Order: sequence, then C-alpha cells, then structure tokens
Amino acid sequence: MNDRMTQTRLWLATALLAFALAGCGLFPDVKDETAGWSAEKLYGSAHDAMLEGNYTRAIKLFETLESRYPYGRYAQQAILEGAFSNWRANEQAAATAACDRFIRTYPNHPNVDYAYYLKGLVYFREDQGLFGYVYELDLAERDPKQMRESFAAFKELVQRFPDSRYADDANLRMRYLSNAIGMYEVNVARYYYNRGAYIAAANRAQAALIITPQTASNEPALDIMIKSYEKLGLTQLADDSRQILVKTFPDSVYVKGTPPKPWWKFW
Repeated sequence: MNDRMTQTRLWLATALLAFALAGCGLFPDVKDETAGWSAEKLYGSAHDAMLEGNYTRAIKLFETLESRYPYGRYAQQAILEGAFSNWRANEQAAATAACDRFIRTYPNHPNVDYAYYLKGLVYFREDQGLFGYVYELDLAERDPKQMRESFAAFKELVQRFPDSRYADDANLRMRYLSNAIGMYEVNVARYYYNRGAYIAAANRAQAALIITPQTASNEPALDIMIKSYEKLGLTQLADDSRQILVKTFPDSVYVKGTPPKPWWKFW
C-alpha cells in the first residue's frame, strides 16, 4: 500500500514538472520595448508621457533611465521629473524620497531650489484648501504633520535661495500654512472647551499665539483663552487676555459683539 502511494506521488510530481516545463513555451516572451534605447530616447519618451498626464508610464520610464544610465544630466532630470510624476500620481512617499535624494546627491545643482519647492508642494494639500486642513473629525487626535512638513520645505527654500524664482510663491504658501496651523490649534482648543477641558483649551489657544503669531488665528485664540480662564476662575489671566484682544483687534466681533441683522433680512 505504501509503495503504491509512493509511486502515485512520484507520478504526480513528474507530471506537474513536465507540465510546468511545457508551459514555459505556452506564453510568448514579454519583450522590453525600451531595450537598446539611449538615455536621450528614454528621457524624451518619459518627458512626453509626463506632459500627456500618463504619469504611470512616465514613472516607469524615468526609473528605467535612472537604473540604466545613473550618471549624467538625463539621470539628474529623471529624478526631478520622476518626483513630479509621482506627486501627480498621488505617490507622496516616492515623490518626497526623490526630492530628498536629489537634494542629498546634487546640493549645488542649479535646480536644487526646485527640489525644495516640489517637496513643499507634495505636502501641501492644495486640493482641500484651508478648511480642509482644520475641520477634521477627532481634532484632538490629529497632528498637522503634513502642514508642518510643507512649511519646513518652503522655509528652507526661502532661506537658502531667497532669489529663487519659486521664493515668492513659497512665501505666500508659508503665510497660508502658518494661519492654517494656527487655526488647527484654535479648533483643537475649541474642541476641548466644548467638552469642559478648560485647561487644555487655554493651553492650545495659547499655543496658537506662540506658534503662529500675527495671524488671523490669534483673534479667536484670545477669545478662547478669555472664556477658558473665566471658567477656571482665573480672573486676572482672563482680564489680561481681554486687554490684549482689545488692543490687537479693537474691531473684533469678540470685543464689539455680532452686529444685529437689519429688520428686513430674513436669512
């Protein structure tokens, strides 16, 4: 019985091996269309694919170019344009890794400022806008890491290359991000205040003042500080915060109150 089972297993193994070997001839060899392509042709095809919005193909061709021709201007450009293609394909990790690799490998390259700028763009969630950043669920559990990463990249660009063609736009985005980060802190503070955690609310509102001074987020931050200190019975701190609010934002709705609606407005 055992001999028969052994023979059966051997027969099955032999049959499977024969099928596998025969199967190798059932499928045609997959040919690499880029075999024999020069660095110039690889770059041109990848660049065209990128311009056409075919980012998947562009990424593949740029990677092939880098692996076959790791040196020279085409390889350098492949890193930057590969980073751009990955960004447009929503491959954030690959895009930032490429930017960092370019900065590390070619710190004196004429286009290294663009690598910093692109890295800032990768982290900049432009599609969601300001309120996409700050009005999230579970605010107390979230950390605006991407905003900070974006700000840091733009800041380094501006500091290292103040005359860069990208510096003005980077400065605008930094101001936007600074206020967005401040508003994030304000909304976290408001989250805590609405749940009766007044110490945490005051601390987060104060953080908005310290981290992002001279931004629009300072106005609601001071209001939350005043209300939180009042709830805690800290009269002097509440008065001090109110004086700062009045002096800094004399026309604030938190100072003058919301103006009444005209009698003829029903909305």
